[in-house]
Amino acid sequence: MFLPLLLLAGHATVAPVPDAKAAETAHPEARPFDANADAAADVDAALARAAVDDKPVIVVMGANWCHDSRGLAGWFAEPRFAAMLETKYELVYVDVGHRDRNLDIARRFGIETIKGTPTVLVLSSGGALLNRKSAPKWRNAASRAQDDIFVYFDQFSPEI
Repeated sequence: MFLPLLLLAGHATVAPVPDAKAAETAHPEARPFDANADAAADVDAALARAAVDDKPVIVVMGANWCHDSRGLAGWFAEPRFAAMLETKYELVYVDVGHRDRNLDIARRFGIETIKGTPTVLVLSSGGALLNRKSAPKWRNAASRAQDDIFVYFDQFSPEI
């Protein structure tokens, strides 16, 4: 790998050149988790909208400090994802702090503990958890392929 030499204020600094493999796995990032939000009210509002439109709800339980939470939220903000999600789901982000905030929301839908972030709940318009098995498995979201994430939500079917 070629490392260019930069001269800054008389000091030599080596700056790495982006690696092609890293560029392939790069993902956008977003920070939508608001520690001051009334998360219970946000979830209730999303469920109310979902009931009117007969859509499922995605509740992303994560934190802005979490690389994987920011990565998944970044993909969700991309135009391709945003268009699909808007037509198929109600989406709400819940800040869980360091797994010490808003845990009652996870318990409300049958998830007793947040093992990692993000934990992604897919709920029916009536509030039933539809992805009990895969909900806690999103803590590697930043390293997942964009297309795999898209297909999961675009072709989602409830888990038995």
